[in-house]
Amino acid sequence: MQSKWTSNFLYVIAGSFLFGMAVNIFVVPMHVYNGGIIGIAQIIRTLLTEIFHLEFNFDIAGIINFLLNIPLFLIAYKSISKKFFVLTLLSIIVQTITFSIVPIPETAILKDPLTSMIIAGLIGGYGTGLCLKAGGSGAGADILGVFFAMRSKTFTVGRLSIVINALVYTYCAFAFSFSNAIYSIIYAVVFALAMDMIHTQNIIVKAMVITKHQEVKQKVLTELGRGVTSWQGMGVYTNEETDVFITILSKYEVSMLKQCVLALDPNAFIILSEGNEIVGNYEKRF
Repeated sequence: MQSKWTSNFLYVIAGSFLFGMAVNIFVVPMHVYNGGIIGIAQIIRTLLTEIFHLEFNFDIAGIINFLLNIPLFLIAYKSISKKFFVLTLLSIIVQTITFSIVPIPETAILKDPLTSMIIAGLIGGYGTGLCLKAGGSGAGADILGVFFAMRSKTFTVGRLSIVINALVYTYCAFAFSFSNAIYSIIYAVVFALAMDMIHTQNIIVKAMVITKHQEVKQKVLTELGRGVTSWQGMGVYTNEETDVFITILSKYEVSMLKQCVLALDPNAFIILSEGNEIVGNYEKRF
């Protein structure tokens, strides 16, 4: 249990740092805005520095982002889980530190804005996906995304991210630059796709297991907490009875399923298929 918490902490720290680094190194120098709460924080920072002419020794967007997330932390604490709250709080602390200490290049590292946005989206989305995979989030819209995803089987964090980003970038298009808003949208889409690919709790997997050990299905039921439906099969070649069962789980739980099954029956036959549409009492877990 202790090692699991340690790995989750490391995932969140690494993922949050990657996200913050991607924003400071690739996004901000292009005068492109991040989506969600961080994008709002960047807009406020721009208004403070360019319109009100306030000067800061570091990028204050991280501090503003932290303050805007405080109401969302209450949602994480009361409506999701204590573990999610702790890991999300850790994520936003690491993000705030990263935004403040990672220097923003005076000129963009890559001259091509499209390439910069794709790289930033891949790195940032991967980092946020690591946070979600560990059981936390990158805060902001991710908290709302997890909140709604727990209540809808077809909802994903990435989809909500795209919707909120569209609103932020529409404002940016009219208030700042239309071309930058377009690049921001490209960044947001790549970011959301990369995040959902890493956030394997979103991916539903159907597993069919064929084994001669009847205890296997009971172990899957108790250790994974997933429903199991079984029936008796017959091996045509061996003419021996076999136990066949199916269960529905997330891709994140596949490795645990394999451990449960193969520990009792190393010769078990496991068939996995992704992209299934599930109608019924399937529980999304985060």
